[in-house]
Amino acid sequence: MLFRRLSVLTSTRLLPWALALALPVSVAAETAGSEGDKTPETMVAALAEDESVEDVEQSEPRVKEAGAKSGSAKTQPAKDVASTPKPASQTPNKVAPNIDLKDVAPPPKPSPNTDSAAVTKPEKPANEPKVSDSTPTEDSEVRPGEEPVTAGTEDLTPVPKPAESFTLLGNEILPGTSTRLAWSPGIQIAGLSQPTPVLVVNGANAGPTLCLTGAIHGDELNGIEIIRRTMYDLDPEKLSGRVVGIPIVNLPGFQQGSRYLPDRRDLNRHFPGSPDGSLADRIAYSLFENIIRRCNLLVDIHTGSLKRTNLPQLRADMNNPDVATLTQGFDRMAVVHSSGSSGMLRTAAVEAGITTVTMEAGESHRIQEHQIEAGVNSLTSLMERQGMISRMFVWSDPEPVYYDSDWIRAQHGGILFSDVELGARVTEGEILGYVADPITNAQYPIRSSSNGRVIGMAVDQVVMAGFAAYHIGTEAEIPGE
Repeated sequence: MLFRRLSVLTSTRLLPWALALALPVSVAAETAGSEGDKTPETMVAALAEDESVEDVEQSEPRVKEAGAKSGSAKTQPAKDVASTPKPASQTPNKVAPNIDLKDVAPPPKPSPNTDSAAVTKPEKPANEPKVSDSTPTEDSEVRPGEEPVTAGTEDLTPVPKPAESFTLLGNEILPGTSTRLAWSPGIQIAGLSQPTPVLVVNGANAGPTLCLTGAIHGDELNGIEIIRRTMYDLDPEKLSGRVVGIPIVNLPGFQQGSRYLPDRRDLNRHFPGSPDGSLADRIAYSLFENIIRRCNLLVDIHTGSLKRTNLPQLRADMNNPDVATLTQGFDRMAVVHSSGSSGMLRTAAVEAGITTVTMEAGESHRIQEHQIEAGVNSLTSLMERQGMISRMFVWSDPEPVYYDSDWIRAQHGGILFSDVELGARVTEGEILGYVADPITNAQYPIRSSSNGRVIGMAVDQVVMAGFAAYHIGTEAEIPGE
C-alpha cells in the first residue's frame, strides 16, 4: 500500500500521504541501550537531541592543518574504494522488472532471502570504479574558483564505460533500468510483515553507487520527499553509476509518527547492528549488510529533533580526506564538522570504507518546501560533480565550512521567545532570544557566545534549564587564505 502511494504521487509539493499513514498512537517516550555514557534507563528526553546537539559537542577536534574546503585533512590516507574487502557474493533469484518510477505500480513483495537470520553479504561488482572527484562533463557551468574548459579538450573526454547488472536484495537490475524492490528485516510477525520500499536506478554507464537513506527517525519527513524527487527525476539511460534510495527506513516509526522503533530505541545508535541483538540491532544489521555495503557513497538525510529546526547543512568528519572532498560536491550546503558517534549509520559506514555524510534539513513532523528544494538541489549537484549525470547546473557561491560550532543552552526554565531567525548572522553577546517565566514575569536573555551564524535553533516552546536552544556555527579559517 505504501508503494502504491509513493508511485502515484508525482507532484513536487506536499506529501499528504505521509501524514495520512501516521497512526494516532505514539510510541512511549523512553529508550534504552544507547551508546556512550548513558545507562539503559536513560530517558528519551536526554537522547532526543541526537546528532543535532550531543554528537556535535562531543566531536573530536579537527586537525588544524586540514583545509576547510580543500579536503586536505591529513590524519589518515584516502581509502581506495576498490581495495575495500569484499564480502561473499549473492546470487540473484530473478531479474527485476524495468519500471518507470513515475508510473503507478503494484507494491513489491519482499524477497525470500532478505530475512536477517539468513543474511549473506553481497559482493560489490569487481569493475565498479572508484568514486570520482573530477570535474563534470562540458555541459556543466564553471564553478566558483574553477578555470573554464579550453577548446579542444573535448577530445580528451573518456568514452563512457557500459554498466553491468547490479544485484540487490536477490534481484538483478539490468543496466539502463529502474525498479522498485522491497527490503524486509524479518523481525515482524510473519502475517503482519510490511516490506520497506527500495527504489533503484541502474544507469546505462558505469559509475559509483550512491545510496540515499531517509526517515531512520520515523518523524523526519523532509528526507522522504527529498529522496522521492531525486529518484523520480533520474533517467537510467543518461545515468552513470547507480542510485539506491530508501525513503522510509524506519517504517514502523513513520506509521506511528514516532522518532523511535517499537522497542523505544533510536535506530541511529545501533549500526552496524548484529543478527542476534535487540530489535534495533537486527534491523540495523539487515539494512547494513543487505543494502549499505553495496554503496560507494552514502547520504543519510535527517531533520532537527525535539522541536528544533536546522539550516540545510552537512554533518561530516572533516578529518577524513575522502569525506572532506565529497562535501565539495554539495551546492549551497554549509558543512559542520562532526566526527560522529558510535552506533550512527554515518560512523559505521565510514568505518566500512563508504564515504558518508549526514544531511540535516528543517524540522521533524513537517514537510518544508524550502528545505526540500535545497536538499534536492544539493544531491543533483553531487551527482553532477561525481560525473553521474550531465546537465546544465548553475553553481552558487560556496557556503562556509563551520568547523567549530556551539549549542547555547537556556539557563532558566520558562517559555522561549526568539529574536533571531534560522540562518541569521550574529555577533558575540547579541541577544538571540529570552526565556520568560509565566508565573513571576521574569525574563532571562540568551546571548550568543561568538560571532557566527544560527545554523540550528529551537522553535518557541516551553523549555527547562539546560535545554539546547541555539546552534551557532563559527566559520573556519582556511590555511593559506
